[in-house]
Amino acid sequence: MVDINPLRGWRYDLGQVGDLSDVVCPPYDVIDAELQNSFYKLHPCNVIRLELNRAEPGDTDPDARYRRAADFWKHWRTDRVLLQEHEDVLYVYHQEFEWEGKTYIRKGFFGKLRLEEFGGQVFPHEQTLSGPKLDRLKLFQACQANLSPVFGLYPDAAQSVQHQLDEHCLSLTALQAVDHLGVKHRMWVVSDPAVINAARAGMRDKPIYIADGHHRYETSLNYRRQLKADGKLDDDNAPPNFVLMMCVGMQDPGLQVLPTHRLVTGMGEVTMPQLQEALKSHFEIQVLGTGEKAAQEAWEHVEMDGGQNVFGFGTAADQMWCFARVTDASPMTSLAADHGAEWQSLGVSLLHKLVLGHLVMHAIPSAQPVCTYVHQLAEVTAAVGKKECQLGCLVPPATIEQVEEIASNRETMPPKSTYFYPKLLTGMVFHSLA
Repeated sequence: MVDINPLRGWRYDLGQVGDLSDVVCPPYDVIDAELQNSFYKLHPCNVIRLELNRAEPGDTDPDARYRRAADFWKHWRTDRVLLQEHEDVLYVYHQEFEWEGKTYIRKGFFGKLRLEEFGGQVFPHEQTLSGPKLDRLKLFQACQANLSPVFGLYPDAAQSVQHQLDEHCLSLTALQAVDHLGVKHRMWVVSDPAVINAARAGMRDKPIYIADGHHRYETSLNYRRQLKADGKLDDDNAPPNFVLMMCVGMQDPGLQVLPTHRLVTGMGEVTMPQLQEALKSHFEIQVLGTGEKAAQEAWEHVEMDGGQNVFGFGTAADQMWCFARVTDASPMTSLAADHGAEWQSLGVSLLHKLVLGHLVMHAIPSAQPVCTYVHQLAEVTAAVGKKECQLGCLVPPATIEQVEEIASNRETMPPKSTYFYPKLLTGMVFHSLA
């Protein structure tokens, strides 16, 4: 049974900080050093000082930045920069954004989810890495708070849970922020016990699929285990038994899974004829020409097809682009023998296992493919055009249905299989674990 609860969250006092847009930031995993510094300059109370505190001159050990984040968290509450709700509430949260010329509104709500180990009603869908989990655990230990939410999906064909909450918010005033990408964020505070209980009841029998924030969820589990092992957690309703979560219905019209394309290095000066030769036994290939126009045509073919077995490939050495369709995926049964058929048929699985890990390695034994990840076609064409990579790969996005099926089978997708845009903002609401 899924147990979603209201919480007495902490929020910025806009009377102190002014515009909410100036104090929020995206989650840590999409912030580079340049963006980090820009948030530091934006406002002295920007949440970047909690979410991703930077190293400073004079630091004597790498953990100093976690202690600094904890000091900000403590003093902002003491100085009433952050205020706690007077009662338990849920937070309705809408994000309005544009992608490829179309406007979407993704709708969901924040609550605190009772933690449970994987194997119950909470399903991961992507693999995690030890480094980010250690980083987040140190931040948990220092601040004793969920500073940014986990993003969860739940099935609700009638969208009844969200509709009830949205209907109630028609009479409420929204908090608003616009992020650095121009996404509009609106949040309403719901305190009516009847509305809250209806939402809780509607969620009770629904599974939760983690869309984003796997490292944060696993870190919450690790933090709870550590407290229990140390004899510091004997109350099942204490805050560390819960995690801040944004819940979005899988049928929400604004829920978009966007592609994550690959820029591949470590392949040498591979040309289109060489790539064709490497792939010809298992692919049907249509060479489309050179430059951005050919890349655009390749992506249009991928989008129109709608399948997982189609790709666009661009070779930087000769600036050529092609559209490629898998005609024989049979090697996947042995290349990914420890995974099910749905996993084996994913575009990212086919790319990494069949193309880069098998066919390319046979044709170019010296190749050592290394991928970096981007989301927009223009980023791929720019990298190929400037020869910042040797191979650009346009990859079809996974579907919500595939996320659900693979997660339900207790499997995790390859890293960077899904990209749920936009990211949830850090700084809209916080959950104290103390």
